[in-house]
Amino acid sequence: MSATDTADAAEPPRKSRLPLLLGIVLALALGAGGFYAAWSGLLPFGPGHETTRDAPSTAEAVAQDTGKEMPVFVPIEPMVVMLGQSAESRHLRFRAQLEVAPAAAASVSGQMPRILDVLNSYLRAVPVSEIESPAALVRLRAQMLRRIQLVTAEGAVRDLLVTEFVLN
Repeated sequence: MSATDTADAAEPPRKSRLPLLLGIVLALALGAGGFYAAWSGLLPFGPGHETTRDAPSTAEAVAQDTGKEMPVFVPIEPMVVMLGQSAESRHLRFRAQLEVAPAAAASVSGQMPRILDVLNSYLRAVPVSEIESPAALVRLRAQMLRRIQLVTAEGAVRDLLVTEFVLN
């Protein structure tokens, strides 16, 4: 035997890549078919599927399931609070909305001057270092909500949603 014969005999025969390629193509085809079936609504789930046209919205369904009525949101007028001289920022722009029970919406709207007074007094009294802290908004929000709940009727205000809190 010569050297070339031993080199050919030592190499194992090459395996075919055809099964691997067929598997990849088949997986892609099945994936695309499944996506199309879910997207077009052929399956009972996915973006194209709608249960009924008369079904309540998600918020209404949650309200029906929990037995609670839908909340009403009462906007608080935007506030600009002047910060102390030692502050890096000079003003705080604050805007929020109150989540109230539907029956109490008119009452809370009527008490808005008192609510603005409580918020303005509180925000001016808070140390600037606490306002500038990145984690301050959670604590400030809880404190402001508690003060608003003390001013308004019991159970009227459910939550305070801060929509703008900007230091200038």
